[in-house]
Amino acid sequence: MKIGLVTPYVYPLPGGVNQHVRYLYENLRLRGHDVRIITSSHGLQRASQGDVLRVGKGFSMPANGSVGTVTLSPRYLSQVRDMLEREQFDLLHFHEPFVPFLSPIVLRMSRSVNIATFHAYGGFSPAYELGSKVMGSYAKRLHGRIAVSAAARHFIDRFFPGDYKVIPNGVDTARFARAVPIARWQDGTRNILFVGRFESRKGLLDLLKAYRILRKTGCPCRLLVVGGGPQEREARRYLLTRKMGGVEFLGRVSDDERDALFKTADVYVSPATGRESFGIVLLEAMAAGTPIVASDIHGYKGVIRRDRDGLLVPPRAPKELAAAIGRLIADDELRTRMAASGLERAREFSWERVTAKVDDYYGFVIRRLAAQNALPPGFRAEVPPTLRISSGQGAGQGRGLPGTGTAGPGLT
Repeated sequence: MKIGLVTPYVYPLPGGVNQHVRYLYENLRLRGHDVRIITSSHGLQRASQGDVLRVGKGFSMPANGSVGTVTLSPRYLSQVRDMLEREQFDLLHFHEPFVPFLSPIVLRMSRSVNIATFHAYGGFSPAYELGSKVMGSYAKRLHGRIAVSAAARHFIDRFFPGDYKVIPNGVDTARFARAVPIARWQDGTRNILFVGRFESRKGLLDLLKAYRILRKTGCPCRLLVVGGGPQEREARRYLLTRKMGGVEFLGRVSDDERDALFKTADVYVSPATGRESFGIVLLEAMAAGTPIVASDIHGYKGVIRRDRDGLLVPPRAPKELAAAIGRLIADDELRTRMAASGLERAREFSWERVTAKVDDYYGFVIRRLAAQNALPPGFRAEVPPTLRISSGQGAGQGRGLPGTGTAGPGLT
């Protein structure tokens, strides 16, 4: 089939949704599909670049305790119409289809099979509450709906009730297997790693408070902090006013260095306070063989098996966080056992397996539409045959192909 992956967040800027789209693109191509990524431009990016098609200009704005993107263009309708007419997609796969304005406009003008994946999770959302009242006609244009976790499904179903297939995020297990620890941090001091945006919902300040407790107890450890964001000045001021040492702010790093840092860490910590639908970073830590201490929140409990792959503690609880980190640092056997368990768990989320499940779901939706004589006029591919699954094998398992390198589509 010819498939368009629609992301409202400027691709390939960093972010969980864009990372999901990138790996889905690569692995759908390995499965024989012709795939494009539909996104917006940002800064001086060109209108189109290889398999990346850009429509409109993306602007950053606060969203769900983080930073999102709104895409604008004075010629949206004509640009989208021309692009869809030129590309002739059989299927469009929207990631967060109701984020304005790119996704809703493409969805409204689509004459293809429309699938959506919902990534977000949160509490009461005024934006989704309003959206549920004005986007009902758009939601009806969706032929299939995916949620990345039970938490994400529960969240979106409150505003747009329907049938949702839970298909999780994935992880590139091969690239973490290739990663090598960084020698400069291999000096006998235990390394605690944080990777994330410096904002309140990621819990960095709670981790700094926990680290201060560990230092007072004489724990021989170091904190490596990767990322950046609006709380950086506050975090640095916290350290300076308390004269705390042993914390290394590494800033934003390359993918290769991030992978090496996961391999370097003795414990990975994710003290998020909530509104996490899944926790891709947890999978990355497990794929690197690093035991985890994380907040006991809905989006994380579908990834980490409690006391098997890591320790879960209440959010916004620095004392409990410090105790869990200290327990892992002090217990070599526990760290080894959790690292092995997490590595095994991560393999269940390989992108080969996840993409096979997505591809199988495409086929399910298309066959259902064909049986109802309701395939849209833009669908020109053959209807996929019904899967025959052997006893004991889950749908989509065992059908993935080996992964490729790390270069994103069209970014040469």
